[in-house]
Amino acid sequence: MKKTQYLSLICLLAGASAVYAQPAAKGDAAKGKTIFDAQCSVCHDAATTDKKMGPGFKGLYKRPKLATTGKATTDANVLDKINVGGNGMPPFADTLKADEKANVLAYLKTL
Repeated sequence: MKKTQYLSLICLLAGASAVYAQPAAKGDAAKGKTIFDAQCSVCHDAATTDKKMGPGFKGLYKRPKLATTGKATTDANVLDKINVGGNGMPPFADTLKADEKANVLAYLKTL
Protein backbone atom coordinates (compact mmCIF):
# COMPACT_ATOMS: atom_id res chain seq x y z
CA MET A 1 0.00 0.00 0.00
CA LYS A 2 2.79 2.45 0.88
CA LYS A 3 4.52 1.85 -2.47
CA THR A 4 1.36 2.89 -4.28
CA GLN A 5 1.04 6.04 -2.18
CA TYR A 6 4.66 7.00 -2.78
CA LEU A 7 4.33 6.31 -6.49
CA SER A 8 1.17 8.42 -6.63
CA LEU A 9 2.87 11.26 -4.79
CA ILE A 10 5.89 11.14 -7.11
CA CYS A 11 3.63 11.19 -10.18
CA LEU A 12 1.64 14.09 -8.75
CA LEU A 13 4.79 16.11 -8.04
CA ALA A 14 6.26 15.32 -11.44
CA GLY A 15 3.06 16.43 -13.15
CA ALA A 16 2.88 19.62 -11.10
CA SER A 17 6.46 20.52 -11.87
CA ALA A 18 5.82 20.02 -15.59
CA VAL A 19 2.86 22.38 -15.41
CA TYR A 20 4.77 25.08 -13.56
CA ALA A 21 8.07 24.69 -15.38
CA GLN A 22 8.79 27.61 -17.65
CA PRO A 23 10.44 27.11 -21.01
CA ALA A 24 13.95 28.46 -21.39
CA ALA A 25 14.03 32.01 -22.63
CA LYS A 26 15.01 32.25 -26.29
CA GLY A 27 16.47 35.72 -26.20
CA ASP A 28 16.82 38.45 -28.79
CA ALA A 29 20.26 38.59 -30.42
CA ALA A 30 19.90 42.24 -31.47
CA LYS A 31 19.13 43.29 -27.90
CA GLY A 32 21.92 41.02 -26.71
CA LYS A 33 24.41 42.83 -28.96
CA THR A 34 23.41 46.14 -27.41
CA ILE A 35 23.96 44.72 -23.92
CA PHE A 36 27.22 43.08 -24.97
CA ASP A 37 28.51 46.34 -26.44
CA ALA A 38 27.65 48.20 -23.23
CA GLN A 39 28.70 45.63 -20.62
CA CYS A 40 31.09 43.10 -22.15
CA SER A 41 33.00 44.59 -25.07
CA VAL A 42 35.40 46.47 -22.80
CA CYS A 43 36.99 43.13 -21.91
CA HIS A 44 35.83 40.76 -24.67
CA ASP A 45 36.14 41.00 -28.46
CA ALA A 46 33.16 39.68 -30.40
CA ALA A 47 34.84 39.72 -33.81
CA THR A 48 37.95 37.65 -33.01
CA THR A 49 39.28 35.01 -30.67
CA ASP A 50 41.99 37.42 -29.57
CA LYS A 51 42.23 38.14 -25.88
CA LYS A 52 41.58 41.66 -24.60
CA MET A 53 41.30 41.38 -20.83
CA GLY A 54 39.15 38.28 -21.31
CA PRO A 55 38.90 35.85 -24.22
CA GLY A 56 37.47 36.80 -27.61
CA PHE A 57 34.11 35.23 -28.38
CA LYS A 58 34.14 34.66 -32.14
CA GLY A 59 32.85 31.12 -32.66
CA LEU A 60 32.24 30.64 -28.94
CA TYR A 61 29.42 28.12 -29.37
CA LYS A 62 31.43 26.18 -31.96
CA ARG A 63 34.14 25.46 -29.40
CA PRO A 64 33.85 22.28 -27.37
CA LYS A 65 35.06 23.94 -24.15
CA LEU A 66 35.13 27.37 -22.55
CA ALA A 67 38.63 28.84 -22.51
CA THR A 68 38.43 30.11 -18.94
CA THR A 69 36.86 27.13 -17.19
CA GLY A 70 37.46 24.14 -19.44
CA LYS A 71 33.78 23.24 -19.08
CA ALA A 72 31.64 22.31 -22.08
CA THR A 73 30.27 25.25 -24.05
CA THR A 74 26.62 25.07 -23.02
CA ASP A 75 24.06 27.72 -22.14
CA ALA A 76 24.21 26.64 -18.51
CA ASN A 77 28.01 26.96 -18.29
CA VAL A 78 28.15 30.28 -20.15
CA LEU A 79 25.34 31.63 -17.97
CA ASP A 80 27.14 30.43 -14.86
CA LYS A 81 30.26 32.33 -15.92
CA ILE A 82 28.16 35.46 -16.57
CA ASN A 83 26.50 35.17 -13.18
CA VAL A 84 29.52 34.26 -11.07
CA GLY A 85 32.39 35.87 -12.98
CA GLY A 86 35.89 35.04 -11.76
CA ASN A 87 39.50 35.49 -12.86
CA GLY A 88 39.05 39.26 -12.99
CA MET A 89 35.54 39.17 -14.46
CA PRO A 90 32.89 40.74 -12.23
CA PRO A 91 29.71 38.78 -11.52
CA PHE A 92 26.63 39.93 -13.43
CA ALA A 93 24.06 37.92 -11.46
CA ASP A 94 22.56 41.06 -9.97
CA THR A 95 23.57 43.47 -12.74
CA LEU A 96 21.65 41.87 -15.61
CA LYS A 97 18.06 40.64 -15.56
CA ALA A 98 17.23 37.10 -16.72
CA ASP A 99 15.86 38.31 -20.06
CA GLU A 100 18.98 40.41 -20.64
CA LYS A 101 21.17 37.38 -20.01
CA ALA A 102 19.04 35.35 -22.43
CA ASN A 103 19.54 38.10 -25.00
CA VAL A 104 23.31 38.04 -24.49
CA LEU A 105 23.35 34.25 -24.90
CA ALA A 106 21.34 34.60 -28.12
CA TYR A 107 23.87 37.14 -29.38
CA LEU A 108 26.88 35.02 -28.43
CA LYS A 109 25.40 32.18 -30.51
CA THR A 110 25.54 34.41 -33.60
CA LEU A 111 29.29 34.99 -33.33
